[in-house]
Amino acid sequence: MLAAESVLLRRIQTVYVDGASASGGGTGPALRRLEAELLGRGHVLSPALHTALGSLLPEELAAAHARLVGLADDLLGSDRTHVPLFRRFPRIVPRDTEALFVDRVFAFLLQQPDQPCVLCGEARTVFPVSPCAHLVCRLCWDGSDYAGCPVCHRRIDADDPFLRPVRAVGAAKAPVPGPLRLLRLGTDRAADATTVVDSLLARRTPLSPQDRDDLLTLLPLTPAGRGLLPAEIPVRETKAMVLGALVREAPDGLPPRKVLTERLTTATDVLRLLAVLSDGDAGLVTPSRFTGLPRPLRRELLAVLDGLPTPYLVEDVLRHPTAWKRAAEVLHPFERHTRHPRAALAFAVLRATPVDPSTAFGAALLATAAAHPDAVRVDGARIRPATWAGRLEQAVAEGDAGRAAALAGERPGELVRRLDVLLRLHTCADLEPELEKALLRGLPKVGPGPLLSAFGALRVRAEDRTGRRRVFFPRGDVTRALSVPERRPALPAGLVTAVVALLEGELLRRFAAGEPYALSVLDAGLADLAVPFTERSTAKALVAVPRGSTQTLPDGAVLRLFLHWTEPQGNRTDLDLSVAFFDAEWTFTGLCDYTNLVHGGQAAVHSGDLTSAPAPLGATEYVDLDLERLAERGDVYAVPLVFSYNNVPFEELQDAFAGFMALPARGPRDASYDPRTVRQRFDLAGDSRVCLPMVVDLGRRRALWTDTHLPSTGGFQSIGSHGGARLATVARDLWEQFGSGSRTTLWDLAVWRAAARSPEVAVVCREPEPALLRYRRRPKEDAAGFAARVSSMEEAEERLPHPDPDAAAAELASGTRVFLATVQGTIGPAGATGTCYRLFPGAGDASRTLARVTAGDLVAELGGTSAPAPALPPS
Repeated sequence: MLAAESVLLRRIQTVYVDGASASGGGTGPALRRLEAELLGRGHVLSPALHTALGSLLPEELAAAHARLVGLADDLLGSDRTHVPLFRRFPRIVPRDTEALFVDRVFAFLLQQPDQPCVLCGEARTVFPVSPCAHLVCRLCWDGSDYAGCPVCHRRIDADDPFLRPVRAVGAAKAPVPGPLRLLRLGTDRAADATTVVDSLLARRTPLSPQDRDDLLTLLPLTPAGRGLLPAEIPVRETKAMVLGALVREAPDGLPPRKVLTERLTTATDVLRLLAVLSDGDAGLVTPSRFTGLPRPLRRELLAVLDGLPTPYLVEDVLRHPTAWKRAAEVLHPFERHTRHPRAALAFAVLRATPVDPSTAFGAALLATAAAHPDAVRVDGARIRPATWAGRLEQAVAEGDAGRAAALAGERPGELVRRLDVLLRLHTCADLEPELEKALLRGLPKVGPGPLLSAFGALRVRAEDRTGRRRVFFPRGDVTRALSVPERRPALPAGLVTAVVALLEGELLRRFAAGEPYALSVLDAGLADLAVPFTERSTAKALVAVPRGSTQTLPDGAVLRLFLHWTEPQGNRTDLDLSVAFFDAEWTFTGLCDYTNLVHGGQAAVHSGDLTSAPAPLGATEYVDLDLERLAERGDVYAVPLVFSYNNVPFEELQDAFAGFMALPARGPRDASYDPRTVRQRFDLAGDSRVCLPMVVDLGRRRALWTDTHLPSTGGFQSIGSHGGARLATVARDLWEQFGSGSRTTLWDLAVWRAAARSPEVAVVCREPEPALLRYRRRPKEDAAGFAARVSSMEEAEERLPHPDPDAAAAELASGTRVFLATVQGTIGPAGATGTCYRLFPGAGDASRTLARVTAGDLVAELGGTSAPAPALPPS
């Protein structure tokens, strides 16, 4: 139950108080202590929650105190012990890293037991430290400075005599205040869990690792966990996870045959379920080793395969040949080939099984093949596939635009994914009738993900981008970036305009199917947020910033990057936190890492390189970036990198996360981990050894959230030696790719939704001067024209300069049914009803009448005729 409460606290900021008593008393000071501790972690109590906690008996409040503070600490990473190598960081970090390295080498190579120190010559001051047993002089190395061995930088046992208490450095300056998260009182865990689970099941894009874990944690509390599934689960990976959980648990009264027959509609669905039941990857990115199945379940799955249309069955099996060959060892498809002839045929094509017509098995296969000439053909002693994809590739290779468009139109999803290729077959600047017909017929059947990706990619295709680079993000358990030179010629502007208009028209049509609003209030800052993509490989993070989004860095002149990890027992693990710096032309200007602890006269300071992280303490590294000093010295970009120096994959670590804090520039700073200052925290996971979380524009104080992993080869683990140029190439390509306009943004999404459902739209604009722009739909103005006007932020009916446009927007929306979409949750219209999206928490979360949705929920609403995603409970 505690795991479920942790999920609900993080997702909907809800706390549950059991055992409240009207006779509870004497808890005033105790309740104030709880409030103070939660406030120190960026959380405040709602009035209802405060009242409920105040009604508890003292012992009940003490238990609630420990539980709530523990949940908040786990969320922020402050429940771990954070002690960097230099315990009085950043004051006593050695300025000359090379001299420090020389001293370490001398001590390691020349120091002998019972001999004077090789560095200072003093006798009787050299003793070994535990557990590495290196000989360390107590005069040359200050035990109050170090948390690890000065020679090898491995963690030292906490009771080793070398370690001495840290001398106080004076009171630290007050931390930079961050956003506060309002905790509300929950009354029904099951109802809240059901709302969250239904929202996740309605998503039309693959779930992130965090969402997948949350779904499985909350599922047992919900009707879906008892087999009462929604009519549709759009994402097949999600469906496989839920079916796998149901098959494992087998709730009472659940008929597995009926559920599997209704829900498994493709062969790949069966393969995903097999992977889930074998504790493998439902996305089929990571190969699974399939485990044996009970005979009844095996026969049910073969029956499902046999009931599928043969052409689709054959093609689906060939999409994942290696996985299906492994699955065949579990399913035994030839064992009952007469009962499941089409399933046996598909596996015969997959395995290129020789067919002997003189045997009963061979004759049966040939007879089944003859009945399905649209799927297979007989080639001597083998049965070969005759696939739709092969016919389409042939039409494209021959340059037959009409035939290619007609074939692609048979499968609308593939039509949109291959749209750029089909447009390049055009011989004129106008849209070919065959392709236009296929688009008009197929677009209503296409999923939101392909539609939004195609819109973003195509709207910039009229630009001449030859000589620049294209960036791809292949599917994987972590996100990796692959860039190639752009060699495609620009498409005719008229052609691009026509296709983009069709895509936008379809998106507006889908949004218009929802309930209307009297007013929509949009934050112009949404243009900096990308629509989520490749979510299945996003990092678990405190703030779910979509990859490719650009955000203004928090107040506070110093950005403290942090890294914490705990190594597996018996496997020493050395993670490193490094920051490379570049000028405006992406020329390497310096480095702050274990080889260079101080960059630019303390503009960047590293806390020291710990080379081991044994449990329970683990290890922590910091890098403090003084943004003003770095910009003044000519550094334009900072690129943080987290990597495994000794090549232990992140997925093998017990605990590994990183992030950043906002600190004041002036005044004392110490090495403490203050949860009040944490602005982002993300987990390090997956089969990866190098992570590039973001790229920072130092002068403009902007950060591009990249959440990308790099190969462990190519110098990324030794940037100062030979990796600076390669890192610059990767960072520049990502910066230019996400700044090119080729990704649909949450601003696009919010404008379409607002224009399709609202007669009036208010835009909160903060640049070049704070103002509120008011747009009203004009007579005879269609949704596309209204959306274009709002998106351009021109031709507004009213432009109202205001020092606080958030307050003006809140006043305007008070008492109305409103769609509110903002970056910061600072707009809280009194008495308003409707829907609210926000990225960061704020005062607007106090509204009890606005249903909060996520970016994924907004995308899910584009799911055609299906029901919109359920909103989260009002905050």
